[in-house]
Amino acid sequence: MPRRVVFSGIQPTGGIHIGNYFGAIRQWVNGQDDAENIFCLVDMHALTVPQDPAALRAQILETATVLLAAGIDPQKSRLFVQSDVAEHGELTWYLSCNASMGQLNRMTQFKEKSAEQRGEVRVGLFTYPLLMAADILLYRTTHVPVGEDQKQHIELTRDLAQRFNSTYADVFVLPEPTIPDAGARIMGLDDPTKKMSKSAAGSLHAVRVLDPPDRIRKTIMSAQTDSGRDIRFASAGPGVNNLLTIYMAATGASPAQTEARFASARGYGDVKKELADVLVETLRPLRERYERLAADASAVLDVLRAGADDVRPIARATTDSVKRAMGVGTT
Repeated sequence: MPRRVVFSGIQPTGGIHIGNYFGAIRQWVNGQDDAENIFCLVDMHALTVPQDPAALRAQILETATVLLAAGIDPQKSRLFVQSDVAEHGELTWYLSCNASMGQLNRMTQFKEKSAEQRGEVRVGLFTYPLLMAADILLYRTTHVPVGEDQKQHIELTRDLAQRFNSTYADVFVLPEPTIPDAGARIMGLDDPTKKMSKSAAGSLHAVRVLDPPDRIRKTIMSAQTDSGRDIRFASAGPGVNNLLTIYMAATGASPAQTEARFASARGYGDVKKELADVLVETLRPLRERYERLAADASAVLDVLRAGADDVRPIARATTDSVKRAMGVGTT
C-alpha cells in the first residue's frame, strides 16, 4: 500500500487556542509515526485581510514555536512557511485557469466572510480555495485533517484534480478529508453557538494555549452557560455542552464518564472550576516547552528553512508536471 501523505495548514495569525490544539494540532502530533506529514504555516492565506507586516512576521515565529512545543518533530515531519515555497502561488494560477466562477461562488465560507467584510472584499478571499487546493495537491497528499467547515474546500480540491487529470494528464492525487471525532468543534466561550476562532473579538472568547493559569481560569469561569442545573449532554444548553466537550477533549473521557464525573456537582460553577484546573495542567507542559524554544528563535527559523528546502523539490516536480501537461514553459 502507498504510504499516506498528510498535509495540514494553519494560519499564523491570532493566538492558537484550545480549539486548534484539541481539534487539530494534537492529532497532528499523535499521527507523526503513521504517515508522511507536511505541516505548513499558511501565511499567504492570512493576506485575505489587512495584516501588519511586523506583527505577521512575529506571529509566524510564535506559531511555529507553539507547534514545536506541542510535539511536532522535525525529524519525523516537515514544517515550513507557505510563502517560502513559490510553487504554491504558481500552481494556484494554473488551477485558476481550470476552475469556474460557479465553483468558487458556491463556497460557503466565502459567502460568510464576504458578508462580514462588506465593501472591502478582496479578490484573494474569493480565490482562497484555489490556493488551499494548490497547498494540498503540490505534495501528492492523500489525507487532509480538517474541520467540518473546511470539508467543502477539500471537495473542491478533488473536483479540480479530477477535471485536470481528465482534461490533460493524470498528475494529481485525489485527497481524502479526515475529520477528528473528539474536540473537532469547540465553540466560543462567550457565544457557544459560534465556533471558537482565532480572529474573534473579545478577551473571553477563547482559551489560548499560551495563556497563563490566571487567564485560563478567568476565561473558563466567565464562560456562558444558562439558568438550568442539568449536566447531561442530551438536556443541557449549548454552553454547558461546550464545557463538557472541552473536558472530554482534555481528559480523553467518554460522554458517559464525563456525565458521571459531574453527577454530584452542585452547579455549573463546579464544572467550570474543575475544567479550569484540568486545562491549566494539560497546557502547562506545552507552555514550559514554548518558553525554552522561544529563547532560541534562530533555531526555530532554521527548522522552518530546512522544512522549506525539504519540500521544495516535491512542489517543483508537481508544478513541472502540470506545466508539461498544459503545454506551457520550455521544460
